Amino acid sequence: MSHPSQPEVMTAIEITEPGGPEVLKPTERPVPVPGSNEVIIQVEAAGVNRPDVLQRMGLYPPPPGATDIPGLEAAGTIAAVGKAVTDWSVGDRVCALLSGGGYAQYASVDAGSCLPVPSGLSMEEAASLPETYFTVWANVFDDANLKPNETLLVHGGTSGIGVTAIKLATAIGAKVIATAGSAEKCAVAKKLGAYAAYEYNDDKWEEEIVKSGGADVVLDMTGGDFVARNLECLNTGGRHVSIAFLRGITAEINVMTIMRKRLRLTGSTMKARSPEEKARLAKSIRQTVWPLIESGKISPVIDRIFPLNEAAKAHTHMESGDHIGKIVLKVA
Repeated sequence: MSHPSQPEVMTAIEITEPGGPEVLKPTERPVPVPGSNEVIIQVEAAGVNRPDVLQRMGLYPPPPGATDIPGLEAAGTIAAVGKAVTDWSVGDRVCALLSGGGYAQYASVDAGSCLPVPSGLSMEEAASLPETYFTVWANVFDDANLKPNETLLVHGGTSGIGVTAIKLATAIGAKVIATAGSAEKCAVAKKLGAYAAYEYNDDKWEEEIVKSGGADVVLDMTGGDFVARNLECLNTGGRHVSIAFLRGITAEINVMTIMRKRLRLTGSTMKARSPEEKARLAKSIRQTVWPLIESGKISPVIDRIFPLNEAAKAHTHMESGDHIGKIVLKVA
């Protein structure tokens, strides 16, 4: 079932060739048609994420069958539903985790990857939630099983993922240590709820963390030379979760450290997970996280909002590293 006024073509941002932000160009594309278990969202806002930058550079292609339009999260109103969809109706306000296609006026998504827009939030705020909350929930809580009173170390504490990890972990009663690129960003991380924050370029943060009692879980977006330092920080039974590799895809580690401390090293991507897996995560997030957002215990942090046709400027801003929280595109 679709909305009678739904057009046949839409404005979308395409990647004309692998390269810098300038390869993101507005274009016209057909409005997607929902598959059996899909909904079409009339997008009002879309989040900008680091994987979008990697896709633009040609380093992170969309999964098989997914659109080549970038954008892994969006918020808006459902414009059409597939014939097997029972949970959602035309007109519902949703935000969703996408496998691509958020940088457009309409996006298709599996119905199980949708969540209701939390009450009290704008569409821009809602669009900033899915990618980081699915990622942090899946890795820190579902996989690494962070518990109240444990300590989480998160690098890039003022990034979209970092802010979400700090807020979500402190909301469940865990302690958070963050790293960031400057004294100013460390101060922001502490203001957001981290009990300690270190400059990752200058401080011997692993020594300080060990002195303060160590970490039980590391959410690592750095890879490279930081992995060995992360393992030094971890307590016995610690869990190290890799979700990105900004400092390099390879790491040299001491296997004896893993054995001696009984550490567990894991990692994941979100884009390639099955619709069933994303639906399972969405259900947990709706039950556990959404009440924290709707009660005001957790609130989104938006850095800047750009119009859709300025997606290139949004990417330039992300790559500058100056942002605190999420960068969002306003579509409607």
